[in-house]
Amino acid sequence: MIRFERALIVGAGDGLSASLARLLSSEGGMKIGLAARNVDKLGDLAKETRAETFACDASSEAEVAALFTHMDAALGGEPDVVIYNASGRVRGPFLDLVAADVEKAIAVSAFGGFLVAQQAARRMAPKGHGAILFTGASASVKGYAQSAPFAMGKFALRGLAQSMARELSPAGIHVAHFVIDGGIRSARRPEPADKPDSTLDPDAIAQTYLDIMRQPRSAWTWEVELRPWVEKF
Repeated sequence: MIRFERALIVGAGDGLSASLARLLSSEGGMKIGLAARNVDKLGDLAKETRAETFACDASSEAEVAALFTHMDAALGGEPDVVIYNASGRVRGPFLDLVAADVEKAIAVSAFGGFLVAQQAARRMAPKGHGAILFTGASASVKGYAQSAPFAMGKFALRGLAQSMARELSPAGIHVAHFVIDGGIRSARRPEPADKPDSTLDPDAIAQTYLDIMRQPRSAWTWEVELRPWVEKF
């Protein structure tokens, strides 16, 4: 089985990020780094998973470079799994969107993904081993009304992942993009009693990430779509 030792989750919080941290720590046996703009919210999760936390604005080149330097030291080595789970969302009628808000949203959703992935790939390529995983959404493939900035960022992130997969696979780096097509179950979005399994279970999503990571190189996938049975596509 392919072995990974250290995982960095950028854009960490509750929900999917928490499920990923728990699974990679317990079943995967990995040391975990959690990065977010606000690390105060990560205290309980960090204690549960014995993770190190790092404050970072993923859209800042300097902060991303510092993040990797600090993680390398704190976890005793470079990450061989990096998951980009950050995104910026601005909603509203297209004619009313504020340019600065749109710029920031795209910077977090897409440019941040580039910055983080480049730092990760520079560490993984010399070793010929690693996984870089991107969290997408319905908006990665469908541009909804009044959601242009989110679609712009997620479309760009998907293009980044596809390009990287083609370029970096021969270097031993598994790049994969996950289209999360539906609402993720949480305390704020509980399961409807009359429609069981109609929201995505974050633990089930996390298991798919781990399964993709463990694929043999002879049968890698670059993209997978996940959705509940009620979701139209």
